[in-house]
Amino acid sequence: MVKERGQKVIASNRKARHDWSILDTYEAGIQLVGTEVKSLRMGRASLVDAFAQVDGGEIWLHALHIPEYVAGTWTNHEVRRKRKLLLHKSEIERLIGKTKESGLSLVPLQMYFKDGYVKVELALAKGKKSYDKRQDLAKRDANREIAKAHGRALKGRY
Repeated sequence: MVKERGQKVIASNRKARHDWSILDTYEAGIQLVGTEVKSLRMGRASLVDAFAQVDGGEIWLHALHIPEYVAGTWTNHEVRRKRKLLLHKSEIERLIGKTKESGLSLVPLQMYFKDGYVKVELALAKGKKSYDKRQDLAKRDANREIAKAHGRALKGRY
């Protein structure tokens, strides 16, 4: 059997970068059952409401929506169960310390296959206030206008 190579994105949480200031990212494995993997191979998952939480020295991913496998039988999985994230012990201890002392949160940014294994990109994040979001939008719009003007100047169309 040929082993998969490369990276294939399954789902991404695009709104996370709008709502949160990303301080650091980690790559974590995730403990799944067979029908979950088959459903993910069909590209079916949603990270919209998902969040990670520390519980008993382990990190768990809550509210991740993986729909039931269509061809599954009585062995199908629960759609929104909590799933264990697989990280090195030193990473777990670092994340536990950061979330407890400074009030940061763990937010999943994307889920993907990497060399045949399902991985989750987990971010250590701080919530943005509404004025921070407005500033980011204004900065992005200003940069877009600058890029347009620069492109017009290069073409000679001031």
